[in-house]
Amino acid sequence: MSSEAVGIRSQSSLSAMEGAEGKPEITIRVYNPSTDRAGTETVDRECEVGQPGGMSLHADLLGDPVARIRHSPAHLMLVAETSAPPRRIVGVIRGTVKSVATGKSCPGAPAFASVGYILGLRVSPSHRRMGVALRLVGHLERWFTLMGAEYAYMATDKSNEASVQLFTGRCGYSKFRTPSLLVHPVHAHRLRAPRRAAVLLSLDARDAEQLYRRRFGHVELFPADIGAVLGNRLSLGTFLAVVVRDDDGYEWRGVEHFLASPPASWAVASLWDCGGVFRLEMRGASRLRRAAAAASRALDRAAKWMRVPSVPNFFRPFAGWFAYGLGGEGDDAPLAAKALYVSFVNRARGRAAAVAVEVAALDPLRRRLPHWRSLSCAEDLWCMKRLGGGDGDADGWDWAKSAPGQSIFVDPREV
Repeated sequence: MSSEAVGIRSQSSLSAMEGAEGKPEITIRVYNPSTDRAGTETVDRECEVGQPGGMSLHADLLGDPVARIRHSPAHLMLVAETSAPPRRIVGVIRGTVKSVATGKSCPGAPAFASVGYILGLRVSPSHRRMGVALRLVGHLERWFTLMGAEYAYMATDKSNEASVQLFTGRCGYSKFRTPSLLVHPVHAHRLRAPRRAAVLLSLDARDAEQLYRRRFGHVELFPADIGAVLGNRLSLGTFLAVVVRDDDGYEWRGVEHFLASPPASWAVASLWDCGGVFRLEMRGASRLRRAAAAASRALDRAAKWMRVPSVPNFFRPFAGWFAYGLGGEGDDAPLAAKALYVSFVNRARGRAAAVAVEVAALDPLRRRLPHWRSLSCAEDLWCMKRLGGGDGDADGWDWAKSAPGQSIFVDPREV
């Protein structure tokens, strides 16, 4: 949904000029794709993730700065621009609004709430510590409120002290959840599936939506428009793993039969092609590191039977896949989840360099998911706050300060 579709018909309706004590005047306004693309790409490039003088992770949005939010039902991108000529974009921020499950089980509690999600906040190094980020966040939060959002949340690396201090300090957010981002590289050889048998099935979008709504519609941050997510062109399908005994098979008789009489242990997950939105590239690696990675790939290709843990070519633009909607039931559900994830990594050969999944800290499926610690983030940090002030619902409940549940739904449109 464009800014015009939600009633923002000119740049002036969400703009502000501020300047004091010698600080440059900054205008906060809606992103204009016809004039702002080069400027926003420059800011993104200046803020590549990494340590000064070391390796950094570059994200190429394929010429579309709005790409990371375009697939959400309501989205907005703002820019911060210097007011004095020559005008220059020095900051960007992106946001989305949607309805999601709260995961709250208290009697009379709201099952769903409208939330705003903040992502892609960037400020040029030349204009940091001038309040630009604070102004961008404030303007985006006001748009969230106009759109009816009750909460706002964001995700960051807990080691990013500047980001954590901005949101938990100056912006009033609470530390909300600490999910784990698990990443596994894609090799030339196939990963071994679990020894115990697991039957893998592909579900059509309609069956997948019904299964998700009936079994996981209460999971925290489950999107009300799950059908739109599953039907998106970037969604590569939904897959079911059923653990069976010995050589027994499993016959799919439709989603209604499955829901009425589910197997003892199973897991489900969907795949999202992040490569259709952005490409990543690791920059600043030494020649020795590049050579070692290339040697591992050459050996893996030449002798797949050795199952060499080769390092993909992360040093040129590469695509990644994201597994979302991971859930399951039964004592052997973690085994079924592992079977799914292994199949995703194998499926990605020749199409992506890595497969990632994000799971809640308390999720029982997490312990069996294969991943490389060097590529993963054990504790991502999500922060949330209630918009409009107040102490929460009539019963005093504030989602931003609630205890975490076992599972969480990570919307692939916000990766």
